[in-house]
Amino acid sequence: MKTHPRAKLGPAGRLALTDAIARGMSQKAAAAAFCVSPATAHRWWHRRLGASTQELASGLWLFDRSSRPRTSPRLLDPVLQERICECRQRTGWGPRLVAGATGHAHSTVWKVLRRHGISRPPKHPREEANRYEWPCPGDLLHMDSARYARFQRPGHAVTGDRSQRHRNWMRPDTRVGYDFAHAIVDDHSRLAYVELHPDQKAATVTAFVARALAWFGRQGIQAKRLMTDNGWSYTHNRSLKELLAAREIKHQRTKAYRPRTNGKVERFHQTMAREWAYGLTYRSHLHRRQALPHWLKHYNHHRPHSSLQARPPITRVHNLHGQDS
Repeated sequence: MKTHPRAKLGPAGRLALTDAIARGMSQKAAAAAFCVSPATAHRWWHRRLGASTQELASGLWLFDRSSRPRTSPRLLDPVLQERICECRQRTGWGPRLVAGATGHAHSTVWKVLRRHGISRPPKHPREEANRYEWPCPGDLLHMDSARYARFQRPGHAVTGDRSQRHRNWMRPDTRVGYDFAHAIVDDHSRLAYVELHPDQKAATVTAFVARALAWFGRQGIQAKRLMTDNGWSYTHNRSLKELLAAREIKHQRTKAYRPRTNGKVERFHQTMAREWAYGLTYRSHLHRRQALPHWLKHYNHHRPHSSLQARPPITRVHNLHGQDS
């Protein structure tokens, strides 16, 4: 049972009000003591008097009654309601088309469909989370890229000024291309390596992977597997295949249309976009580019990670200083 959101008295206050009246206080005095109108005190006192023994024992009389009328003389006949619902389920049409097919008003059809819970198509059930984590750093690296538009001045999304939007968006000097953030995230430690490049070509991807593997190696992480999506620059990249074969790294691919398989790097891109790309106001994309190494160092060494018990990723890297042989 729910209480009216604007009610001055909750169930406990209503019980105390009626108890005061039962002990001999007048309804007007009780209303003044509890800062309500005499009509409110009268209503709840007579609600208590008219309650059954079961309602008094359970406290149901203390809650608001439904405002729905006891009878609805103008309610559409159940047979006609069933016909409207059958038309909706058979055709999948909206209220206007169903109204035309059944001869009822659009508002009537909409109310009937909503009353029966079929005014909207049912949502597909959400899949359960499939969480996993490899036991050691380097067992699996996740790789993906994200695109960020370049700009010469802050746009309306951060300044709030839309007055020059339609005037400037077609000028040649405002269309300056994109930066592609290539990122690799370690599955176990969430340690991340990112570079910005002007494209996603095969040669760019291979050179980036080579530098990323060298960087992870300096952190004491030897990669065993690399997971990517089915992008052309990953799956049809001969130089990348040769690089991974030379390093004895297995190349794993996600299933088609299943980005959640590569979820750790996908989630990292969301964090990077929120905290680095769009979290601050930059004068241009060049200033945004200059801020990336500082943010990445903060992410790896200082930023608390929710999946690591509020510790930064670097705390999960083994043999950080070469103390293990």
